[in-house]
Amino acid sequence: MELIKSLLDFLLHLDRYLDIWANEYGVLLYAILFLIVFTETGLIVMPLLPGDSLLFAAGALAARDTNELSVWVIIPLLIGAALLGDNVNYFVGKYLGKQIKSRERILFFKREYIAETEKFYAKHGGRTVIIARFMPIVRTIAPFVAGAGSMNYGTYIRYCILGAILWVTSISLLGYFFGNIPFVQKNFELVVFGIVGLSVLPIIFGAVRKRLERAA
Repeated sequence: MELIKSLLDFLLHLDRYLDIWANEYGVLLYAILFLIVFTETGLIVMPLLPGDSLLFAAGALAARDTNELSVWVIIPLLIGAALLGDNVNYFVGKYLGKQIKSRERILFFKREYIAETEKFYAKHGGRTVIIARFMPIVRTIAPFVAGAGSMNYGTYIRYCILGAILWVTSISLLGYFFGNIPFVQKNFELVVFGIVGLSVLPIIFGAVRKRLERAA
């Protein structure tokens, strides 16, 4: 229970934690940010790390004159972290995908999940890789299932690069230009909920539409 409370406190007050870390560690905070983004995108068992709010808070922190961080270092650094994580996840999925297809399941992945994912990618194409990038949890799972399915790596990596650039750049710059507005600073928890809410809306709409189609 204490662990959950600590995690929630970290997620809701990420701006304060980054501020403390910037004062304590200085430019070493770059390495911490890199590690968090890499872990969220690269390790299939760590989908709950705060990717979107982290980028926003990092951008806001870089806009202040009280630290040595630069948003123009943060953006390419975290694009690299996201791409490295995605590639690790993709190739782990490619390796385990063969085993999943020859068995019924591995961990929480079933053979039917891979089949459904292959149909989804075939229908919507590589742009789903870009869309998934902006969705919490989904962005951690998407590279794995892309590798476990039949998506060609050349196709995957093109959309993966574009998605990483759009995701990191857009949210970091939003934080950079708007994160230090007094209202945002005083209501950072609401901003976090807003970012997460916008991110999961496509998932909710998709689930509702699927349910309606089944009912029809």
